[in-house]
Amino acid sequence: MLILEINNLKKYFNDRLIVSVDNLTISSGDKIGVVGRNGAGKTTFLNILAGEESCEGIVKRNCSISYIRQFPRENIKAHGKILSEFGIGRKAGIDDLSGGEYTKLNIAAALSGEGELLLADEPTCNLDYEGISLLQKKLEKIETFVLISHDRELMDSLCSRIIEIEDGKLALYEGNYSSYKRQKTLEMQFRQKKYEHYISEKSRLQRTIEQTEKSSKSMRKAPRRMGNSEARLHKGSTSEKRKKISNSVRRMKVHLKNLQVEKKPYKVPGVKFDFSLVNPPENKIVISGKNICFNYGSVNVLKDADFEIYNGSKTAIVGSNGSGKTTLMNLMEGDSKSVYKVPKAVIGYLCQDFSNLDSEKTVIDNVMRDSVQDEISVRTVLARLLFTGSDVYKKVSVLSGGEKIKASFAKIFVSDANILLLDEPTNYLDLQSVESLEDILESYLGTVVFVSHDRKFINSIADRMMLLKDGKITEFGGNLREFERHQKLKKDSEGHRVEKSVLQMKLTEIISRMLLPGSDKEMLEVEYKDVLNRLKNLDKK
Repeated sequence: MLILEINNLKKYFNDRLIVSVDNLTISSGDKIGVVGRNGAGKTTFLNILAGEESCEGIVKRNCSISYIRQFPRENIKAHGKILSEFGIGRKAGIDDLSGGEYTKLNIAAALSGEGELLLADEPTCNLDYEGISLLQKKLEKIETFVLISHDRELMDSLCSRIIEIEDGKLALYEGNYSSYKRQKTLEMQFRQKKYEHYISEKSRLQRTIEQTEKSSKSMRKAPRRMGNSEARLHKGSTSEKRKKISNSVRRMKVHLKNLQVEKKPYKVPGVKFDFSLVNPPENKIVISGKNICFNYGSVNVLKDADFEIYNGSKTAIVGSNGSGKTTLMNLMEGDSKSVYKVPKAVIGYLCQDFSNLDSEKTVIDNVMRDSVQDEISVRTVLARLLFTGSDVYKKVSVLSGGEKIKASFAKIFVSDANILLLDEPTNYLDLQSVESLEDILESYLGTVVFVSHDRKFINSIADRMMLLKDGKITEFGGNLREFERHQKLKKDSEGHRVEKSVLQMKLTEIISRMLLPGSDKEMLEVEYKDVLNRLKNLDKK
């Protein structure tokens, strides 16, 4: 059933075209993901669908709508049952909620409604793993939704169509996010071939025109020794040849003029730095903590916790909302007596308040201010984070949240920092920027400690993990995928041990029954062999 239809839609901010849609229909059962750069108009598009943004064109809504907003309004109300499911209880007010709990309240409020179409704008921001898992289960039961998210695993598991917003235009792709990426890669390869063919043909025509015109000019005049009649014949022949050449050149120029211009596909630049400029430490362990205790009132966040950060490692800090992840990052960055940093350690801290940015200065001025790298390297980093062309001259005050995060990251990345502390670096970033950030961090030679709930991001970057639970820190050498595999093997091993113990007790019991007078030894023998075979098979496993 058709529940929403758009025709000839245009949305402008001042004279800038944000979103343009010729025709789009949403039917019952559509599970749509929306992708595009920060500032491309994704949230504006959802606001238009919800009827909260005016626009030119026609939007027909044949359904009720629920909306999980990225920045929710006040006076959020949700049913007690859903609040309980998300584990946030009935607190006195919004001021008592953490960032993750506030996000859960926002989700619960939207899901408490009965909208036939759900709109969701970055619903996983600040959510822990349990929250993301519960959200995924809830969305799986929603018949029709339009979702903006930087969580690629969520988009892969839920979406059957992807809308890309680029330069104000909408493009629709069938399949999930991974399918969209494959199609986009093939598109880029095709565009690159078309561009190369265009450049080749343009060069060939220009070269041929130049050579032909040159040969025309060099055609010899009639020699002086020629008689008048021969000279007239020679002149006529030369004139005819020049005319043919002129016509040929004119045709080639028309062909050149009519060549369809192909725009060069944007190629993301690679980032290489002279890491010696940051005077990196040579110690094996660069940060360590011993017997760390930290309370919020009567709540023990960290209790006698220990940890070690290895030089050059990329460590992910994971845990549920309220487990102390940001607290631990703050202790590493500060002057806690429980945390030791080697003398050469220089911390670059990416936090969510953008305190390292001057809102009245441009992006390039902010990033260059504390840079130890040259301007070419700085501009390469900014381009890698999708600040291209005149974007670098924007004032920070006009940037979106995602753009501010990218500017903050660029600033610390080119500074003299040799240890990066990143608190939820993928929050509010578009998917292309998340993937660019992954590429930069993978090639970064320094030490990185980061908090993230983005499973794919952790699996791409982390080579170590610190898991926070019940005030303690558990360290693990590997990423999240390897940790989960380790936990499964551990659980399987424990189950194997318990099952083996039960079967061994069963054997002992059968032998005891065999010794009793009047026992059915034949039946017990069959049972004994069966249990013995099960034990052998268990050992083989």
